[in-house]
Amino acid sequence: MSRKALFLFLVVGVAWGMPYLFIRVAVEDFSTWTIVFSRVVVGALVLIPIAIHRKTLLPALRAWPWVLAYAALEMIGPWFLITESERVINSGLAGLLVATVPFFGLIIGYFYLGDKSLAHRNTLAGLVIGFTGVLLLVGIDAFNGSISLPHVGMVILAAIGYSVAPVIARIKMPDVSGVAINGLAMVMVAIVYAIPALGSLPKELAANPPVEAWGSLLGLGIFCTSLAFVAFFRLLNEIDVARASLVTYMNMAVAVFLGIVLLGEPITTGILIGMPLVIVGSVLATRKHSYK
Repeated sequence: MSRKALFLFLVVGVAWGMPYLFIRVAVEDFSTWTIVFSRVVVGALVLIPIAIHRKTLLPALRAWPWVLAYAALEMIGPWFLITESERVINSGLAGLLVATVPFFGLIIGYFYLGDKSLAHRNTLAGLVIGFTGVLLLVGIDAFNGSISLPHVGMVILAAIGYSVAPVIARIKMPDVSGVAINGLAMVMVAIVYAIPALGSLPKELAANPPVEAWGSLLGLGIFCTSLAFVAFFRLLNEIDVARASLVTYMNMAVAVFLGIVLLGEPITTGILIGMPLVIVGSVLATRKHSYK
Protein backbone atom coordinates (compact mmCIF):
# COMPACT_ATOMS: atom_id res chain seq x y z
CA MET A 1 0.00 0.00 0.00
CA SER A 2 1.41 3.39 -1.01
CA ARG A 3 1.77 6.27 1.44
CA LYS A 4 -1.15 8.03 -0.21
CA ALA A 5 -3.34 4.94 0.11
CA LEU A 6 -2.30 4.44 3.73
CA PHE A 7 -3.11 8.08 4.52
CA LEU A 8 -6.54 7.80 2.89
CA PHE A 9 -7.15 4.49 4.67
CA LEU A 10 -6.43 6.12 8.04
CA VAL A 11 -8.62 9.12 7.23
CA VAL A 12 -11.57 6.92 6.29
CA GLY A 13 -11.03 4.62 9.26
CA VAL A 14 -11.11 7.49 11.74
CA ALA A 15 -13.90 9.42 9.97
CA TRP A 16 -16.21 6.41 9.83
CA GLY A 17 -15.33 5.43 13.39
CA MET A 18 -16.37 8.84 14.77
CA PRO A 19 -20.11 9.03 13.91
CA TYR A 20 -21.07 6.76 16.80
CA LEU A 21 -19.50 9.23 19.24
CA PHE A 22 -21.11 12.24 17.57
CA ILE A 23 -24.52 10.54 17.43
CA ARG A 24 -24.36 9.54 21.10
CA VAL A 25 -23.73 13.18 22.04
CA ALA A 26 -26.26 14.67 19.60
CA VAL A 27 -29.20 12.47 20.65
CA GLU A 28 -29.22 14.18 24.03
CA ASP A 29 -30.48 17.41 22.44
CA PHE A 30 -31.73 16.68 18.92
CA SER A 31 -34.28 14.37 17.34
CA THR A 32 -33.20 11.59 15.01
CA TRP A 33 -34.90 13.50 12.16
CA THR A 34 -32.77 16.59 12.80
CA ILE A 35 -29.53 14.63 13.17
CA VAL A 36 -29.91 12.71 9.91
CA PHE A 37 -31.27 15.73 8.02
CA SER A 38 -28.39 17.99 9.02
CA ARG A 39 -25.88 15.26 8.21
CA VAL A 40 -27.10 14.69 4.66
CA VAL A 41 -27.58 18.37 3.90
CA VAL A 42 -23.93 19.07 4.70
CA GLY A 43 -22.86 15.97 2.79
CA ALA A 44 -24.89 16.88 -0.29
CA LEU A 45 -23.50 20.44 -0.28
CA VAL A 46 -20.03 18.95 -0.63
CA LEU A 47 -20.62 15.96 -2.92
CA ILE A 48 -23.07 17.44 -5.44
CA PRO A 49 -20.72 20.26 -6.54
CA ILE A 50 -17.92 17.71 -6.97
CA ALA A 51 -20.18 15.52 -9.12
CA ILE A 52 -21.23 18.53 -11.21
CA HIS A 53 -17.60 19.59 -11.67
CA ARG A 54 -16.66 16.08 -12.78
CA LYS A 55 -19.77 15.91 -15.04
CA THR A 56 -20.93 12.69 -13.39
CA LEU A 57 -24.23 13.85 -11.91
CA LEU A 58 -26.36 13.32 -15.05
CA PRO A 59 -25.81 9.52 -15.20
CA ALA A 60 -26.85 9.32 -11.53
CA LEU A 61 -30.00 11.34 -12.25
CA ARG A 62 -30.88 8.97 -15.09
CA ALA A 63 -30.58 6.05 -12.68
CA TRP A 64 -32.62 7.79 -9.97
CA PRO A 65 -34.87 4.79 -9.11
CA TRP A 66 -31.81 2.71 -8.25
CA VAL A 67 -30.20 5.64 -6.44
CA LEU A 68 -33.37 5.90 -4.36
CA ALA A 69 -33.22 2.18 -3.54
CA TYR A 70 -29.55 2.62 -2.60
CA ALA A 71 -30.40 5.65 -0.45
CA ALA A 72 -33.10 3.71 1.39
CA LEU A 73 -30.78 0.84 2.29
CA GLU A 74 -27.59 2.86 2.88
CA MET A 75 -28.94 5.97 4.63
CA ILE A 76 -32.69 6.41 5.13
CA GLY A 77 -33.13 3.18 7.07
CA PRO A 78 -29.70 2.54 8.64
CA TRP A 79 -29.05 6.09 9.83
CA PHE A 80 -32.45 6.24 11.49
CA LEU A 81 -31.98 2.83 13.13
CA ILE A 82 -28.46 3.52 14.38
CA THR A 83 -29.31 6.98 15.69
CA GLU A 84 -32.41 5.75 17.51
CA SER A 85 -30.53 2.78 18.97
CA GLU A 86 -27.83 5.02 20.41
CA ARG A 87 -30.41 6.64 22.65
CA VAL A 88 -30.19 3.39 24.59
CA ILE A 89 -26.97 1.49 23.76
CA ASN A 90 -23.37 2.68 23.91
CA SER A 91 -21.61 4.16 20.89
CA GLY A 92 -18.82 1.56 21.04
CA LEU A 93 -21.32 -1.29 20.96
CA ALA A 94 -23.05 0.26 17.95
CA GLY A 95 -19.73 0.51 16.13
CA LEU A 96 -18.87 -3.07 16.99
CA LEU A 97 -22.21 -4.39 15.74
CA VAL A 98 -21.84 -2.52 12.43
CA ALA A 99 -18.61 -4.48 11.96
CA THR A 100 -20.82 -7.41 10.98
CA VAL A 101 -21.27 -5.77 7.55
CA PRO A 102 -18.49 -7.87 5.91
CA PHE A 103 -20.18 -11.07 7.10
CA PHE A 104 -23.51 -10.18 5.52
CA GLY A 105 -21.66 -8.91 2.46
CA LEU A 106 -20.06 -12.31 1.95
CA ILE A 107 -23.39 -14.09 2.17
CA ILE A 108 -25.04 -11.66 -0.26
CA GLY A 109 -22.07 -11.87 -2.60
CA TYR A 110 -22.28 -15.66 -2.68
CA PHE A 111 -25.95 -15.77 -3.65
CA TYR A 112 -26.23 -12.69 -5.87
CA LEU A 113 -22.77 -11.88 -7.25
CA GLY A 114 -21.42 -15.37 -7.86
CA ASP A 115 -18.63 -14.86 -5.32
CA LYS A 116 -17.60 -18.40 -4.34
CA SER A 117 -15.24 -17.36 -1.55
CA LEU A 118 -17.91 -18.31 0.97
CA ALA A 119 -17.38 -21.95 0.01
CA HIS A 120 -13.76 -21.88 1.27
CA ARG A 121 -13.33 -23.54 4.66
CA ASN A 122 -11.35 -20.61 6.06
CA THR A 123 -14.07 -18.16 5.03
CA LEU A 124 -16.72 -20.35 6.65
CA ALA A 125 -14.57 -20.64 9.77
CA GLY A 126 -14.26 -16.86 9.87
CA LEU A 127 -18.02 -16.45 9.61
CA VAL A 128 -18.60 -18.93 12.41
CA ILE A 129 -15.99 -17.31 14.65
CA GLY A 130 -17.24 -13.81 13.93
CA PHE A 131 -20.89 -14.58 14.53
CA THR A 132 -19.94 -16.49 17.67
CA GLY A 133 -18.24 -13.33 18.87
CA VAL A 134 -21.38 -11.29 18.18
CA LEU A 135 -23.57 -13.84 19.97
CA LEU A 136 -21.26 -13.84 23.00
CA LEU A 137 -21.02 -10.06 22.97
CA VAL A 138 -24.78 -9.66 22.91
CA GLY A 139 -25.65 -12.69 25.01
CA ILE A 140 -23.29 -12.05 27.92
CA ASP A 141 -24.15 -8.37 28.25
CA ALA A 142 -27.88 -9.03 27.78
CA PHE A 143 -27.74 -11.64 30.55
CA ASN A 144 -26.07 -9.05 32.78
CA GLY A 145 -28.71 -6.49 31.88
CA SER A 146 -26.12 -4.26 30.19
CA ILE A 147 -27.78 -3.90 26.79
CA SER A 148 -31.18 -3.76 25.11
CA LEU A 149 -31.72 -6.59 22.62
CA PRO A 150 -34.30 -4.70 20.50
CA HIS A 151 -31.84 -1.86 19.96
CA VAL A 152 -29.06 -4.32 19.16
CA GLY A 153 -31.38 -5.78 16.55
CA MET A 154 -31.89 -2.32 15.07
CA VAL A 155 -28.15 -1.88 14.53
CA ILE A 156 -27.78 -5.34 12.99
CA LEU A 157 -30.68 -4.55 10.66
CA ALA A 158 -28.82 -1.38 9.67
CA ALA A 159 -25.71 -3.49 8.99
CA ILE A 160 -27.73 -5.68 6.65
CA GLY A 161 -28.85 -2.56 4.80
CA TYR A 162 -25.21 -1.45 4.52
CA SER A 163 -24.43 -4.85 2.98
CA VAL A 164 -27.21 -4.80 0.38
CA ALA A 165 -26.85 -1.18 -0.80
CA PRO A 166 -23.42 -1.60 -2.48
CA VAL A 167 -24.76 -4.63 -4.36
CA ILE A 168 -27.46 -2.45 -5.89
CA ALA A 169 -24.86 0.13 -6.91
CA ARG A 170 -22.55 -2.53 -8.33
CA ILE A 171 -25.20 -4.42 -10.33
CA LYS A 172 -27.55 -1.64 -11.42
CA MET A 173 -25.17 1.35 -11.63
CA PRO A 174 -21.73 -0.08 -12.44
CA ASP A 175 -20.62 2.90 -14.53
CA VAL A 176 -22.03 5.67 -12.34
CA SER A 177 -19.68 7.67 -10.10
CA GLY A 178 -19.85 6.77 -6.42
CA VAL A 179 -19.60 10.44 -5.48
CA ALA A 180 -22.59 11.24 -7.70
CA ILE A 181 -24.62 8.31 -6.36
CA ASN A 182 -24.03 9.27 -2.74
CA GLY A 183 -24.49 13.00 -3.35
CA LEU A 184 -27.84 12.43 -5.07
CA ALA A 185 -28.81 9.87 -2.43
CA MET A 186 -28.20 12.47 0.29
CA VAL A 187 -30.47 14.92 -1.50
CA MET A 188 -33.18 12.26 -1.53
CA VAL A 189 -32.66 11.53 2.17
CA ALA A 190 -32.87 15.25 2.95
CA ILE A 191 -36.24 15.43 1.18
CA VAL A 192 -37.56 12.45 3.15
CA TYR A 193 -36.39 13.86 6.49
CA ALA A 194 -37.08 17.56 5.83
CA ILE A 195 -40.65 17.89 7.15
CA PRO A 196 -40.22 16.00 10.46
CA ALA A 197 -36.80 17.61 11.02
CA LEU A 198 -37.98 21.15 10.40
CA GLY A 199 -41.04 20.43 12.53
CA SER A 200 -38.95 19.42 15.55
CA LEU A 201 -36.13 21.95 15.12
CA PRO A 202 -37.88 25.03 16.62
CA LYS A 203 -38.50 23.23 19.91
CA GLU A 204 -34.91 21.95 19.93
CA LEU A 205 -33.52 25.43 19.30
CA ALA A 206 -35.68 26.86 22.09
CA ALA A 207 -34.03 24.41 24.49
CA ASN A 208 -30.67 26.08 23.70
CA PRO A 209 -28.53 23.01 22.84
CA PRO A 210 -24.95 23.10 24.18
CA VAL A 211 -21.92 23.69 22.01
CA GLU A 212 -20.95 20.01 21.99
CA ALA A 213 -24.34 19.09 20.52
CA TRP A 214 -23.91 21.56 17.65
CA GLY A 215 -20.33 20.38 17.22
CA SER A 216 -21.55 16.80 16.91
CA LEU A 217 -23.97 17.76 14.11
CA LEU A 218 -21.19 19.55 12.24
CA GLY A 219 -18.79 16.67 12.83
CA LEU A 220 -21.28 14.18 11.44
CA GLY A 221 -21.82 16.23 8.31
CA ILE A 222 -18.29 17.42 7.62
CA PHE A 223 -16.04 14.59 8.78
CA CYS A 224 -18.18 11.45 8.89
CA THR A 225 -20.12 12.13 5.70
CA SER A 226 -18.47 14.64 3.34
CA LEU A 227 -14.79 14.01 4.07
CA ALA A 228 -15.24 10.27 4.61
CA PHE A 229 -17.05 9.60 1.33
CA VAL A 230 -14.64 11.71 -0.73
CA ALA A 231 -11.64 10.01 0.90
CA PHE A 232 -13.15 6.54 0.47
CA PHE A 233 -13.70 6.93 -3.27
CA ARG A 234 -10.17 8.26 -3.67
CA LEU A 235 -8.96 5.25 -1.70
CA LEU A 236 -10.74 2.97 -4.17
CA ASN A 237 -8.63 4.55 -6.92
CA GLU A 238 -5.50 3.44 -5.04
CA ILE A 239 -6.38 -0.07 -3.83
CA ASP A 240 -8.94 -2.76 -4.62
CA VAL A 241 -12.35 -3.00 -2.99
CA ALA A 242 -11.41 -6.07 -0.91
CA ARG A 243 -8.55 -4.31 0.84
CA ALA A 244 -10.54 -1.10 1.20
CA SER A 245 -13.28 -3.02 3.01
CA LEU A 246 -10.79 -3.78 5.79
CA VAL A 247 -11.37 -0.21 6.97
CA THR A 248 -14.46 -1.63 8.73
CA TYR A 249 -12.22 -3.11 11.44
CA MET A 250 -10.53 0.23 12.06
CA ASN A 251 -13.94 1.94 12.26
CA MET A 252 -14.93 -0.49 14.98
CA ALA A 253 -11.73 0.02 16.97
CA VAL A 254 -12.03 3.82 16.74
CA ALA A 255 -15.69 3.72 17.83
CA VAL A 256 -14.96 1.54 20.87
CA PHE A 257 -11.88 3.60 21.82
CA LEU A 258 -13.66 6.96 21.59
CA GLY A 259 -16.64 5.66 23.54
CA ILE A 260 -14.45 4.46 26.39
CA VAL A 261 -12.06 7.43 26.50
CA LEU A 262 -14.37 10.37 25.76
CA LEU A 263 -17.76 9.14 26.97
CA GLY A 264 -16.63 6.91 29.81
CA GLU A 265 -18.45 3.90 28.42
CA PRO A 266 -17.73 0.67 30.32
CA ILE A 267 -15.56 -2.15 29.03
CA THR A 268 -18.06 -4.97 29.50
CA THR A 269 -17.38 -8.68 29.73
CA GLY A 270 -19.18 -9.13 26.42
CA ILE A 271 -16.86 -6.67 24.66
CA LEU A 272 -13.75 -8.26 26.14
CA ILE A 273 -14.78 -11.72 24.95
CA GLY A 274 -16.76 -10.95 21.82
CA MET A 275 -14.70 -8.18 20.21
CA PRO A 276 -11.52 -10.26 19.63
CA LEU A 277 -13.61 -13.02 18.05
CA VAL A 278 -15.35 -10.54 15.74
CA ILE A 279 -12.00 -9.12 14.64
CA VAL A 280 -10.40 -12.54 14.06
CA GLY A 281 -13.48 -13.83 12.28
CA SER A 282 -13.72 -10.73 10.08
CA VAL A 283 -10.10 -10.91 9.01
CA LEU A 284 -10.27 -14.64 8.34
CA ALA A 285 -13.55 -14.40 6.43
CA THR A 286 -12.66 -11.45 4.19
CA ARG A 287 -9.08 -12.24 3.21
CA LYS A 288 -8.46 -13.88 -0.13
CA HIS A 289 -7.81 -17.64 -0.01
CA SER A 290 -6.20 -20.03 -2.43
CA TYR A 291 -8.45 -22.65 -4.02
CA LYS A 292 -5.76 -25.21 -4.87
